[in-house]
Amino acid sequence: MDRTGRPERRAFLAGGFAIAAAAVAGCSATEAVVSPAGTPSATGTSAAPRPKTPAAAFARLMDGNKRWVSGDLEHPDRDPDRREFVAQEQVPFGSVLSCIDSRVPPELLFDTGLGDLYVMRTGGEAIGPVVTGSVEYGPMTSGTPLIVVLGHQRCGAVAAAYKSIRDSKPLPGNLQSIVEALRPAYEPAAREGGSDPVETMARAQVKLTAEDLRSNKDLAPLVKKGALAVVGAYYSLDTGRVEILTGAPS
Repeated sequence: MDRTGRPERRAFLAGGFAIAAAAVAGCSATEAVVSPAGTPSATGTSAAPRPKTPAAAFARLMDGNKRWVSGDLEHPDRDPDRREFVAQEQVPFGSVLSCIDSRVPPELLFDTGLGDLYVMRTGGEAIGPVVTGSVEYGPMTSGTPLIVVLGHQRCGAVAAAYKSIRDSKPLPGNLQSIVEALRPAYEPAAREGGSDPVETMARAQVKLTAEDLRSNKDLAPLVKKGALAVVGAYYSLDTGRVEILTGAPS
């Protein structure tokens, strides 16, 4: 789960982002100067300003999830005017690392609009250098103040990894790489047992991944100064509700 701090990755981040600062000038540099007043609606101005702090970004997402649960959806910023506005520049207020599961689309379950979120999706929220770099992109290039690691109920990837490790039966092809990435989360599930060890493992995976990112050499300074929060969360397929496990900003 990329806990080793690989030298080649550190070298990339150290030197690569200096290059990226120039290379993404049409993207990141302009993102930093997009109107801080907020995002446009169909009329060109949004009543809701872009959240600038971890707490404000977190509140925006959780308000959206409440609407998802109740069905009182706003579907914000999903019109042609919004598409045209973000065609040249973007300033997402959140980054979400979630599972590939078709029932867990972050943009929908948080009732967000075009250009609001960076979204990374992998089986069981498995991470490695490329995924970690993708998660780091928003906070490190455009000041995105919030990262959410979002696990979910009845995760097929976690269930498959749990059975593979328990039975010592590797999965075919590159599916085994997901198993290996999720192996650290298997230990607490095997230790604690309980009526549903797969759910225990899924929750452990969220907490471990969030902690990895929170203590990451490149993200930890942002967390320490209050510019970034890394939240571990869990989505219920039954209710649509997002439960916070760790790291909610105050």
